[in-house]
Amino acid sequence: MTTEAAPPPGGAGPAPALPSAEEFTRVQQSPEFAELRSSYRSFAFPLTVAFIAWYLLYVLLSSYAGGFMGTKLFGNINVALVLGVAQFLTTFLIAWLYSRHAAAELDPKAEAIKERMEAGA
Repeated sequence: MTTEAAPPPGGAGPAPALPSAEEFTRVQQSPEFAELRSSYRSFAFPLTVAFIAWYLLYVLLSSYAGGFMGTKLFGNINVALVLGVAQFLTTFLIAWLYSRHAAAELDPKAEAIKERMEAGA
């Protein structure tokens, strides 16, 4: 079955050639790429470890410190509920922080590397 759809907009020329495996390897070994990777890891790894520790603390407290977790703070709101909601808030906070970090630090570095690769330099 054929269609008579028009080609997508964006120019009539051929698509640019993809970089070769050697070019990818060269970029991967460049100082700029190492800096990008380091910037990502220095942000992501500590936050990941901290969040997992925080989550495991919550699970352990829920399992072994039922009396503490059942302590009422006000009305029918207890420690377990507050810490459980804090888990969700922490998740959203980390996502927001990562978004800001990526926009400010990672995206400009990645874009520079991408533009250099596309230019063939």
